[in-house]
Order: sequence, then C-alpha cells, then structure tokens
Amino acid sequence: MAFFQEPPRLANPFVEDPILGDFLAREVPASQHDGLVQTLRELGELSVEYYGKSLADRANEPVLTQWDAWGNRVDHIEVSPLWRDAQALAARHGLVATGYDPSLGPAARLHQFAAVTVLGPSLDVYSCPLAMTDGAARTLADSGNRELMDRYLPRLLSRDPLTMWTSGQWMTERTGGSDVSISETVARRDGDGWRLFGTKWFTSATTSQIALTLARPEGNPEGSRGLALFCVELRDENGRLRGITVNRLKDKLGTRKVPTAELTLDGTPAVPLGALGEGVRAITPMLSVTRTWNAIAAVGLMRRGLSLARDFARRRRAFGALLIDKPLHADTLASLEAEYAGALLLSFRAVQLLGLAEHGALSPEEAHLARALTPIAKLTSGKQAVAVTSEAIECCGGAGYVEDTGLPRVLADAQVLPIWEGTTNVLSVDTLRALGKGGALDAVRAEVATNLGLARDAGLAAPRRVAEAALEHALSFCAHAMGTPVTLEAGARRLALTLGRTLELSYLCRHAQWCLDTGRGGRAAAAARRFAHNGVDLIGERVAQDLEDTRLLA
Repeated sequence: MAFFQEPPRLANPFVEDPILGDFLAREVPASQHDGLVQTLRELGELSVEYYGKSLADRANEPVLTQWDAWGNRVDHIEVSPLWRDAQALAARHGLVATGYDPSLGPAARLHQFAAVTVLGPSLDVYSCPLAMTDGAARTLADSGNRELMDRYLPRLLSRDPLTMWTSGQWMTERTGGSDVSISETVARRDGDGWRLFGTKWFTSATTSQIALTLARPEGNPEGSRGLALFCVELRDENGRLRGITVNRLKDKLGTRKVPTAELTLDGTPAVPLGALGEGVRAITPMLSVTRTWNAIAAVGLMRRGLSLARDFARRRRAFGALLIDKPLHADTLASLEAEYAGALLLSFRAVQLLGLAEHGALSPEEAHLARALTPIAKLTSGKQAVAVTSEAIECCGGAGYVEDTGLPRVLADAQVLPIWEGTTNVLSVDTLRALGKGGALDAVRAEVATNLGLARDAGLAAPRRVAEAALEHALSFCAHAMGTPVTLEAGARRLALTLGRTLELSYLCRHAQWCLDTGRGGRAAAAARRFAHNGVDLIGERVAQDLEDTRLLA
C-alpha cells in the first residue's frame, strides 16, 4: 500500500501549552482565574475549528472592484469568508472590549491578550484591524474630545457584531514609513471643518469604518511639530467613500488576507484629534497599544508554528523512528520552546504594565520601566517570531515549504512583525531615547535584579549568572558610549536585543522558581537553562573595531 504522510494537527492551543496557563495562575487575581481558564479552553476549541477553516479558505484573498457595471467608481473591497467570521468572533468574545472592562481592573489587559494569544493565530491576521481599533480607542479615550468619544468608542468597544466598528491607522506615505515628519498629506480648512489631500502608500485593513491619520494643516511648519492627528469616517450614510480613492491593493509576502491598500485622499472630511501641532505626541498612546499587540501576535505565531512542528514530529517517521524520538530533532524543538517561553513572559509583562498604567496603578519605577520595555518587547519578540517560525516549518521538511499545506503562511505572516509598528532599528533608537531619560535604565536594572533575586533554586544558578553578566555588559556599554553618539547608535540594535533577552531570561528564572515552589514541575527551569545556552549577550567586545568594519562593509 502506498504511503501518505499524515499532516500535523492542531491541538487546543491553551490546553497543550502549560506556560501561558501557569503565568495566568501566577498573575491573574484568584477571583478571576477560573472563569478566565474556562473562557480560554473554549477559545482554544474555536481556534482549532477556525484553523481548519483557514486552511480551506487559503486561496480567498481580498478583491478590489474599482468600477461597477455602469461605470460608477465604487472601490469595493471584498474580504474572505473567514475574515467576515472573524469580525463577528472578535466582537462576541471581546477581543478589544475586554481590555476596557472596568470589572476586571488592571487585569483586564491580561484577560484580553490571553484570549488574543489563543484565538488570534487562527483568524488570518484579523489581529491587524483589532490592534488598530484598540489603539484608536485608547487614543480617543485619552483625547478628551467628548464628541468623538461619544460617537466612536461605543462602536469600537462593542461586543455586538452588528454594531462593532474597526479602525485603520494611516501613517505611511511615499516619503517614508517610520519618519512621519516628512508627511506630504495636507489638511485644509473647509468652513468649520477640515479636508485632507494626499496619498497614503500603505493602509492596512482598509475595510474599517474609521481611521486615524496624520496630516499637516496648511500654514503649519515642516517637520513633526507641524503635524496634526485627524479622525476620518470613511463612508457616508449611503456607504460611499468620502473623498477616498483606492488606487490598488498591495501584493504582499504575507498577511495576504489583510486588505492593505494605497489610497488617495481628495477632500476627505476629517476631524482633528487634539492640538493642530501635536499629532505625533497624540499617537503615543496608540503606539503603546499597537506595539503590545505586535508582541502578542509574535507570541501567538511562535506557538502556532511550534505546535504544528511538534505534532508533525509525533507523526513523521524517518530513519527507523519518529522524529520526536530523534535526539537532534528533540534538541531543536527544545531550543525553540525556550525562545517562545521567554518571548511570552516578556510580552505579557508589557501587557501587565499597560493594564496598570491605564488604571493609574503604576509606581514611578514601573512607569520608567514601561517606557523602555514596550519597544524592547516588540522588537525582541518580532525577531524571535521570524527565527522560530522559520525553524518550525523547516522541522516539517519539504512539506513546510509547500503552500497548500498552509505551513509556509506561519513564517510569511511572522515576517511582518519586525516591520509593523516600527522596524527593529527604529525601535532600537526609540529604546535609546527611553534609556536616555531619567530612571528607565535604572528601572530595567532593578527589574532584572528583582527577578533574579527570586530564583533561589540551584538549578537556576547558571542561567542567573548568564543574565547578570549580560546586564552588566549592557550597562557598561551604555556608560562608555553615551558620550559618543555614533558608537551608541551603531550598537543600539545589539543593546536593545541584549536587554530584551536579558529581561526574558530573568522572567524565565523568576517564573521557574514559582513553578518549582508551587509543584508545577521543572519545565520552566529547563526553559531558562536552554534559553541561556541559546545566547543572551549580543553586544560584542570591540565597538570601535565594529565601526571601522561597518565602514568597510556597508
């Protein structure tokens, strides 16, 4: 009989992964814990169901129809069936609304992002519009503009699929993505209102009902200080776009279910959100939220890739044994699991700080920590997601490279995570800015020291030493490079990643000790030890020589 390989099967992603459950047991209030676990178990079953649907729906990508049969410009974007389902699921399960649930207090964000981690990877990157919706809701809530808050917040935070709206985020133009200071979009007065004119080169989730965007009011100075943040409602009461032309949909490497478009704004009505010269400052709350979503999306995709690779290893027989029983293959999976565990704990610490900040419960030290930790978590987890998902599909051999298995999509979708919401280099410089402000570097040092101080078990001594040495090297680099901006910037990525990995290892050590103390076994301790072996200190020894080598090479 001919042989046919069984494909990997997805298990309930909450039930099969102990680290998320253990972390929530440690950090979620006892009065909320059992209800959350039950919710996550149910979402895990939905995740399995919708993973199957996503494989069946793989070929259904967004389609742009610019003209109707009678020559009218309609610019209609038709999304996939699964994306339409995802909108309803997101509303019903409160994937945005839960983060604003007052009954959950500062733990609301933990509830929300735990649900996103479990269900999100099965919804074809519907996390994209949800992230931007969450960021818009936070920005609106912080704006103090009561009229806009009353109109939009009930819709953005609705749990009713019939009334929930999503928001886009239009910042990228032909002039650049991260450098918004050179934006060419112009805002012109029109009576008591404003109209926008310009081109947005990359707008994700263009089927959303509203969007936040930057534009320069006529007469304002050049640079970021001349920009204002505007809120745009895309369609009129008849469903027609308001001064917006969809030029084309983007043909992307991954996130292919996300309708990403180039838009021309030609007199688009808009309402300013805050002062007319403080647009960049106004988007700061939004970036804190969307970068946290990015980190959680990285965690979710790592888990998805590893789950499929591990199940494949239990089904694939080669050289006389199952792959899972081959020492080298098991060693590879173990190293990937350690990376995932570190990324989860770092990302959920960012989630925890976000929830505390929104409820006014941050200590001054935690406020300093949050400013540095948010970009660090995003950039570190984004790079890990690409590396881990690449290895995960390699673990599936040739099948991991064949599109109709669905496996390559995990890597293709992960590849956007070091780019969205600020590239690794941009966020490394942002980390430098955070560390240059009083208290942030001390807060990172204290966080690591506190975590490592709790790791008493002898089996954690070696990873503890690795984390201590990496932190000391990072602090030494900062002290010596602060006076030489070129050296500091050149080493910014290595510094930020070293701090990220040091924080991850310290969280692993702390969590491992808790697991040992509460009878939850030694898995987390094993992850800490393996993570330490994977490498933590990325700074290098000879910065001056590195600069000379860079000149010769680049």
